[in-house]
Amino acid sequence: MNKMIRVLALSFAVLLFSCKNGNETPENNVGENVNQPDTVKTGLLNVEGEIFSVPSPIQTALLIQKLGLKYTKDILLPSNTVGKFNTDYSKALAMGIFGADLGYVSIYNQTQDALSYLASLKQIGDNLGITNAFDPKMLERFEKNITNKDSLLVLVGDAYRNSDAFLKNNKRPEIGHLVLVGGWVESVYLSASSYKSKPSDELKRRIAEQKYALERIIRILEKNNNIEETKGLLADLNDLKKVYENVKFEYKFIEPKTDTVKKITYINSESIVSISDDTLGQIIAKISEIRNKICHIS
Repeated sequence: MNKMIRVLALSFAVLLFSCKNGNETPENNVGENVNQPDTVKTGLLNVEGEIFSVPSPIQTALLIQKLGLKYTKDILLPSNTVGKFNTDYSKALAMGIFGADLGYVSIYNQTQDALSYLASLKQIGDNLGITNAFDPKMLERFEKNITNKDSLLVLVGDAYRNSDAFLKNNKRPEIGHLVLVGGWVESVYLSASSYKSKPSDELKRRIAEQKYALERIIRILEKNNNIEETKGLLADLNDLKKVYENVKFEYKFIEPKTDTVKKITYINSESIVSISDDTLGQIIAKISEIRNKICHIS
């Protein structure tokens, strides 16, 4: 059980959940998007000095489930394909992808599938030597709160700091960055696949909002381009960035509101996204191409 909990902590943590949740407007990192009420919040992340918002795999899965889509195992990377990944580069990306898929199957309470993905993540984590980042006390906290999503999100913030420090101390920050990229790619891919099954404004906007996360992910990879294979991935992500240039955001200032009792001022902004069906189709096609290339799917 401890080994499985360790992998669960690892997969969620390295996928960069934040213990501090809230919506982020793409440019200024403050405020709440009042144009689209969404109970599925995104987390603010700080990686290599880049502060940005990435929808975690759990949050993406919650949105998909909230929209009434049925569990679809076919859109996931089969857990028994773990043997395809034989370099640190491919294993780190696969860890992000499997972690995102684990979030999806967990939200839909697919216990047997979750165990299969946990086993795959354990194998990759052990091979990369990352599972040593977690001490027994943290594992015990995870075990006690594993069914409480709110507590889990808080604990994952602590777990992320542990894994981030572990990778930096061992001079391997690029591994964590690749896990982040793999998780991000799979999360957008799951949103795209779900949109094709059941188009919705919520999923359309979620996909469009990744424009700024993508720009920051590219900058992070450019800072740590120590792995030769990363160059090809960067080229693909830059191609996707060119498509995202057609996504436009319009911002409207809204007077801040102050809660005099709590002595808190809320800074709000209203944002309107503009994305054509053609641009959305190109994004969906490109993210699928990148994801399948990572997963060695022809």
